[in-house]
Order: sequence, then structure tokens, then C-alpha cells
Amino acid sequence: MNFRPILILVWLIIGYHAIAQKKAISHVVTHNRTTIICDATKGENPYPAWGVFPKAEYPVRKITMHVTLGSPDSLNTAHWDYLDHIVLRRKGGAKGEVLNYELGRMLTPYGSIYNKGWNWKWQVDVTDFAPFLRDSVEIVYVHSGFEDKTVGWALSIDFEILSGPPVVTPLGITPLWNKGYKYGDPNEKIEENLLPVTYESLGQAALSRIRIQHTGHGMDKPRGCSEFCTRWRELMLDGKVVDLRDMWKKCGDNPLYPQGGTWIFDRAYWCPGDLQQPDVIDVFTKPGPHTAALRMEPYTASSNIQAVENISAYLFHYSKPKQKIDAAVESIMVPNDEQRFSRLNPASSGPRISFRNLGADPLHSLTIVYGTKGFPSKRFHWKGNLSFNQVADVMLPGEIQEKDGENVFHVALIKPNGKKDAWSEDNEMEVVFTAPEKFPNEFVVKFLTNKVPQDNSISLINAQQDTVFQKKAAQLIALTLYTDTIRLAAGNYSFRLIDTAGNGLQFWAQPENGDGYLRIFDLKGNLIHAFESDCGVGEMFSFKAVPGFEMDTIKAQYAFSLYPRSVVDQTQLNVVSNKQSDMTVRITVDGVLWQKHEYKAVKNAIFNYDLNHLPKGRIIVEAFMDGISRFKGRINKK
Repeated sequence: MNFRPILILVWLIIGYHAIAQKKAISHVVTHNRTTIICDATKGENPYPAWGVFPKAEYPVRKITMHVTLGSPDSLNTAHWDYLDHIVLRRKGGAKGEVLNYELGRMLTPYGSIYNKGWNWKWQVDVTDFAPFLRDSVEIVYVHSGFEDKTVGWALSIDFEILSGPPVVTPLGITPLWNKGYKYGDPNEKIEENLLPVTYESLGQAALSRIRIQHTGHGMDKPRGCSEFCTRWRELMLDGKVVDLRDMWKKCGDNPLYPQGGTWIFDRAYWCPGDLQQPDVIDVFTKPGPHTAALRMEPYTASSNIQAVENISAYLFHYSKPKQKIDAAVESIMVPNDEQRFSRLNPASSGPRISFRNLGADPLHSLTIVYGTKGFPSKRFHWKGNLSFNQVADVMLPGEIQEKDGENVFHVALIKPNGKKDAWSEDNEMEVVFTAPEKFPNEFVVKFLTNKVPQDNSISLINAQQDTVFQKKAAQLIALTLYTDTIRLAAGNYSFRLIDTAGNGLQFWAQPENGDGYLRIFDLKGNLIHAFESDCGVGEMFSFKAVPGFEMDTIKAQYAFSLYPRSVVDQTQLNVVSNKQSDMTVRITVDGVLWQKHEYKAVKNAIFNYDLNHLPKGRIIVEAFMDGISRFKGRINKK
């Protein structure tokens, strides 16, 4: 018997298996700086585009959808926080089946203060839709709203596809609830429309995954539902509550800040300038019929009835997890230069990572190897109890070592539960981070409190997490300037401003709270760093203190304060700098120039502006220093 053909076949199978196990990343870009604008006549404007995704037999481990909004090339940046949907309309070409599956939900930022060149990038895991992201796929970005055609966004959508063995075998999808449901309407109660769904779990299926995108909109009385009211939601499977949560989200810690509108106001499970992360609920089920039900907190509005709960929910049928032991690095939050982690970076110590359990067995232990490339690695032994598809967030001990400028931080997961990982290709991750800037070890801190100092505190912490300087809320007096000279030993430090109310040292829509600031000067009186006053929950600044170091006084540093911003007749612009600059101030109303002021050799100065003759509208005050826009603030005229 000739075994040669059989051996060749065996080696081909082994070779294909080995190739399939190797990590590879590819990208499918459907929208590339597509200019999107509102259609005020309809309230929504769809932007379809086609992408060519991998073939059905291509092994897909994970798909991440990256969404970028930026200032458009030929228009001003859009203003309002509108609800946009990213939809997988169809696959298989123009004559393919219409699916209309919502992949993601974007809540646009208040963009009036963003200039040309600005952009922000978000991401969301869309692996559950992998069976449909195959071959030719039509992706539609549906932009809602009623702004005119002079403003818009530059939109990019990039699907990052990680090849590798799937964690579970997809067996089907059951759409559940997919529309806007009236809430609080006595004539159309939500429970009359949000009906239970019965589905059949096939013989091979062991896991029911429910994926929900849910946001509340409208402004009724008495509770301001649904945008500004808290309400609970419960998900039941076969009559048992499997998920109960308060549909409310804090917004003052949004990485995208400041924005031109009421970005700090907490909302009904969404925030302006955010790509919503879906709720994912896994329930292990047996074959046969099941019933899924969604219930909202009972509520009836008294007037201005307009509340809507916009829900998109799907149930994915999966096999049981293919492997017992399977861990994967989810993200490196610290250190990292990515925008989504900007509130946590740069950092001088305490690396922070997350990892996910993709195996059937609970994850009880593993070793984390981590460190900056070019420096010795460190090890941390993690212990816990992490069930399937859950994520652990871990802060690692020690300083973050770095060279000047750009660095690479590396993380690897070893021996989950003391055993070999089923697929080690996603056990490692590298990210780029920039070292904290060098700073003199002697400097002056000036902290001006606003009218509610009980909300604020400041602290200076070294790399060993010791507090070397602080001012607690209980020590602070309203409208008081605190000036302190700080002298530090060489090393890495973090300066932290905390606001427990989540509205910063100044917020344009709350002028009654006053105007505060936190600024750092060298011993010669030159400004070397300014914290953002409109910072929501606060701000962190990390640096490396170097004895004898002098800041580059040629590089311009500016701090601005525009107050009040909710005005009747006048406002004041305060400018502080480390160098003299020629300044131009432009005041526009809904994009039309109303005032222009020019000044010579400005360094530290206060300017008053009479706004009596300006009409009501979106008033923007923009300051150009030596021809470059350095500040843009919104005013609301009462």
C-alpha cells in the first residue's frame, strides 16, 4: 500500500492547522474620513459603504470596530450630541439578504470648540457578528439630527480582525427587541410593546449570549425621562432574573473633555462623545424552548410625554467554550498613549492591565510578566475567581520605567491555572507610551478655589504612592488663592486634582459655582503647566522631577479662563503665559463673526467684552496667540 499520498494529506492538515493557529491581524476600512452631515428634513442621514471581509472558512478570533470622528476638511465641526447607529445592513453583495443588525451606537460630542485637525478614536468588540462580517458587507452609518449643512464630521470606520481559533462555535442569532419604545406614556405602556421572545436552543447549543445596546432619550415631566432620569431594567430568561441594572451613567470622567456643551451632565446610560459599550449577558442553557423578557421600571409621565427607550438586542446561540484553559490580554490601560486611556496617562507608577477568561474553567491564577522594553521585566502572581468571558482589571506594582520620548510596554500572561494556555497568541500585548515630561524639582503651585471648594482636593504623589503634598477639601476656603513652593527629590510624581461633584473648577452652564484654576510656575514666575478647569471629575499630571532642570521658555505655555460663560451682558477673558505673544480674539455667533480684537505683546492680562449687542445663539470666543488658535470657549447668552 502506498502511504505517500496519506502522509502528504496528513502534513497538509497539520500545516493548515498550524497556520490557522498563528496570530495575524488584518483591517477592513469601510469609511475613510467620509464627511457626514445632518438631513434636517428627515432627522437622519444614512452613509452606506461596502467592505470586503474574510471568506467564511477564515478563522476569526476577534473583531474590533474602531470609529473615529474628526473635524471635516471643508466644514466646521458639528455641535450637538446626536444618537447615531452603525448598522450591518446586508452581506453577500447588493442582492444579499437585508439584515439591519446594529453593530455600534455612537453618541456624538459637543464639537463646537474643536478646530481643524482634531479627531477622536473609539472602539468596540463586534466579534459576535463575525459570521455575518464575511465576503462583501454593507455597513451603514446613520447620522441623526437637525443641524444645517455648514457643520459635520469626518467619519472613519476600521474593522480590526484577529485571526485564530474561535472561542465558541456560532450557531445562530435571534433578534429580540429592536426599536424605540415609548416610556411613561399612559396611552401606550412600554410593557405592551416590549414583549417576551420565545426561542429554541438547538442540540449543539450550550450558551445563550444576549447583547444589548440601550439608551434613553426625551425630556418629559416630572422626571426628565428618558435622557435625565434614572430607571432600572431587568433581563429575565425562563422567568429568572439574569441581569438587573440601573440605566444611568456618570459623564464627568469621559476621556473626551472638555466639550462645547453640557458634557458633564449624567445621563440615561450614555454620555456625549462616546461609542457605547454593549451589555453582554451570558447564560448557559440546555437544548429546548426558552423565553427571554426585558422589563423596565414602571413609570407614568404627567406632561410633555416624549420619552423613548431606544433598544437593540440580539441573542447569539453558541456551543460551549472550546477550551478549558484559555486566557487573553484585553488591554493595557497604563501606560498607553491611546486617547481612550488619556485620563490615566502619562503615569509614573502602577501599570494597569485587563485580561479575559475565554476558557470553560474558572480562572483562579496566572503569572503576569510585564515591563518596558529595554528594562528588566517584572512578575506578578494573580489569584482570583474569573468565570467565562469575564474581565479582570489589575493594577500591577512598581514604577513604570522609561527612556525619554517614546517607549514600548509589554505584557504576557503565563500558566493560567498553572497549565498551558490553549492558544497563547493572544496572551501577549505591546503598546506605545510617551514618558512623562521632565520638570524642575522646585516650582510654585497656584490654586484658586471656586465657590464650592468642598468638592475639590489636590495632592502630589511620588512613585511609591506616598503623598508628599496635599490640600484636602476641608482645608479650603472659597474664592481663595493658595500659593505654595514645592521642593522635591529627584524621581517620578503625579499631581492630581479631584472634583467629587464631577463639574471641575469651572463649568460654563453653572456660573454660580464660580471660576477656579490650578497652575504651576517655575521659580522665575513663568507658567510651566496649567490644569484644565473644565475637567469634570478632575485631572492628573505626571512628571519626572530633575534637580536643576529648567523648562524651555521658547516653547509657549498658555492658560485661559473665560468667565462667566452663561451671561447676560459681558464676560472676561484671563490670559497667562510664559512669553509675550500677539493675540487676536474672535467672537462668533452661530459661525458668523461679530467681534474681532487685536492685542500686542500679551503675557499676563485680563480683557473685558461687552456682549449686549450680540444676538442669542452659540457664541464662541476664540483666542489666537501669534496666529495659532490656543483657546476656544462657548458662551450661552441668556
